[in-house]
Amino acid sequence: MSSTEGKNWTRARVADLAATGPLTVLDVGPGVGTYAKLLAGLPITSIVGLEVWEPYVSTYHLHDLYDEIVIGDVRDAPLPPVDVVVLGDVLEHMSRADAVRVWERCAQTAARAVYLSLPIVHYPQHAIEGNPFEVHVEEDWSHDTVLATFEGIGAYETGDVVGVYERLTGGS
Repeated sequence: MSSTEGKNWTRARVADLAATGPLTVLDVGPGVGTYAKLLAGLPITSIVGLEVWEPYVSTYHLHDLYDEIVIGDVRDAPLPPVDVVVLGDVLEHMSRADAVRVWERCAQTAARAVYLSLPIVHYPQHAIEGNPFEVHVEEDWSHDTVLATFEGIGAYETGDVVGVYERLTGGS
């Protein structure tokens, strides 16, 4: 389960976008459904979860939280066109090069914005619940490294452990 740091900021930023009209959302790596719960009540017409670890779908009842669940790896799965993509605690689970490619893929599929949340301190993590995708491949992100690595970041908020970042895309 991810840290609560930055969650209220992300919800407020998505709410600001939704004030101009209903949104569609892709939540990459929904895990326990954190972002579906966080964004509940906002004018969102569809929220799709892209989950790499199929057992989480039944364990965390993701079909009850999302309009659709797609099983796949964000590095190569087809991404549906949406207004907003949320990368909530996902990119630390892959190499830096893969993370940059995923960031760019998501920016291309998101009509309005991409939101990123990840640890900005040394944060090792091993497999959880038998899920090898939970391992932190990149354990040493920092706020400065995030800003230098991912193009297009405008607004952001940092906590003690987690940073959250916004990249506005086309129709914002």
